[in-house]
Amino acid sequence: MAGIKTKAPRRVLAGDIGGTKTRLTVFCYERQQCRLTIEKTFHSKDYPSLEVILREFLQGQEKIASACFGIAGPVTGGIVKTTNLPWVIDIQSIQKELSVKKVEIINDLVANAYGIFLLKKRDFDVLNAGEMKKGNAALLSAGTGLGEAILFWDGKQYVPSPSEGGHVEFGPKNKLEIELFRYLFDRFGHVSYERVLSGKGLLHIYQFLKESKRYSSEPEWLSKKMEQEDPAAVISEMAQQKRNKLCVKALDMFVSIYGAAAGNLALQVMAIGGIYIGGGIAPKIIWKLKDGTFMEAFKDKGRFSGMAATIPVKVIMNDRTALLGAARYAMELLGQR
Repeated sequence: MAGIKTKAPRRVLAGDIGGTKTRLTVFCYERQQCRLTIEKTFHSKDYPSLEVILREFLQGQEKIASACFGIAGPVTGGIVKTTNLPWVIDIQSIQKELSVKKVEIINDLVANAYGIFLLKKRDFDVLNAGEMKKGNAALLSAGTGLGEAILFWDGKQYVPSPSEGGHVEFGPKNKLEIELFRYLFDRFGHVSYERVLSGKGLLHIYQFLKESKRYSSEPEWLSKKMEQEDPAAVISEMAQQKRNKLCVKALDMFVSIYGAAAGNLALQVMAIGGIYIGGGIAPKIIWKLKDGTFMEAFKDKGRFSGMAATIPVKVIMNDRTALLGAARYAMELLGQR
């Protein structure tokens, strides 16, 4: 209608910055609706900084109104040194690069936590239905590294909080895992859960079992395949196909340790609201996570086994969760929800 002004759509930039890849999206917010307009993935290690990626991504694009980036690493004072990349990301440098003041950088697991509540039922696979209660929840994500986030329940809503719990000392729970710990200690000195629960962690478990000579030796065809492809993906594939006993046992140990770590986190934060399993690895091995190995270790908590059994456990199957969370945060910077 003539004479009536309509608000121009506002564009927000959301990013998910990890050790392997950097994913950037632009969402257009108009008339209380948000739609994705651009999405691109970059190989993080091919670039010297996030600023260079942003310059390439936004070339020829319209100006954005706000931005939020979920970054794999501890964020303190608006600065983060990425855990698995040689980058230092400074919010002031990003603001200058984008020519935008409304910019925020948050931990990537916090971005995932914000995104969880934008997902639908079909975006989850349930490992344990448990008993749905209002209370703290938590997120554990194995991928290039191992991330954690806490979702504190304040009586009305969940408040995501960062954690670097993935770097606490690995706690073995049986004799074989004690031997694994000793093997990794001799190699690295400090043995964190990330040394075990990550893409490289699965390979570490496999190498330990191979060198222990407990199981069948590594055939030549498997050696070549692991040289040519991602070793962790090969181990998972061969385990699913049951083509090699070493791979089967390595993945079995990995999933059992993953379940135990998730159970530990559940007790540490009293996560009666549930545990969410995120990251890039879980959806790829969902068949294994659902065979009982994960939940058996999750529930094995001595006198608190009964309590652990009541906690809902869900796997996040939507790989855009962190991007959705970062976009939600960027919209909140504009005063929108």
